[in-house]
Amino acid sequence: MRFYDVQKGRVLLDGVDVRDWELRSLRENFAVVLQDIFLFAGTVESNIRLGREDISEERIRWAASEVRADTFIRRLPHEYQSEVRERGAGLSVGQKQLISFARALAFDPALLILDEATSSIDTETEQYIQQAIARVMRNRTSVIVAHRLSTIQRADKIIVLHHGEIREQGSHQDLLALHGLYWRLYKLQYSDPFAVTAEAEAEEQFVYRPRGPSFSFGEGMG
Repeated sequence: MRFYDVQKGRVLLDGVDVRDWELRSLRENFAVVLQDIFLFAGTVESNIRLGREDISEERIRWAASEVRADTFIRRLPHEYQSEVRERGAGLSVGQKQLISFARALAFDPALLILDEATSSIDTETEQYIQQAIARVMRNRTSVIVAHRLSTIQRADKIIVLHHGEIREQGSHQDLLALHGLYWRLYKLQYSDPFAVTAEAEAEEQFVYRPRGPSFSFGEGMG
């Protein structure tokens, strides 16, 4: 999204260097869901809309329903008009994440970036979040950064990074068959989730390409 510009190599979007895109046009094609969700003082509805007056109330409610955020929103005193305090004080981590997914879906981006979007949620909430992720990723190109492997098992291509280097690439099943770093991470998370090893510090970046525009990496990325 060019909040930081590319310092080495190139990042291509539909074969065009991101530095050659008009900045507003480039950013209008993206939605980003981060680990630390920032909610503004206002209403639930305004936090989903984020100032986009062209997003109707019907679309906001549809997006919230699609990611199951409406389940808890309907329990709030004034539903979508309920007040939200700055940074979402009073809401759980999972509830803030669901609002952020509703926000992303309401904006209908061509490209979706999920940066550790499930790292701080409990196991019970994760089921709702995983359903939300599946819905938001549908019919668009998605790039997911995650340590929690359940987030990315259905990705078309998984890139395993370790100490800043690409170590493995392939689908979930391909990487398990290698019995390498990804396989060890998988065994670690699903056999003893409380264990901590050096392998757990590896980073995984995942590229999911259903039917959106192509998203390719050149020699480097920014």
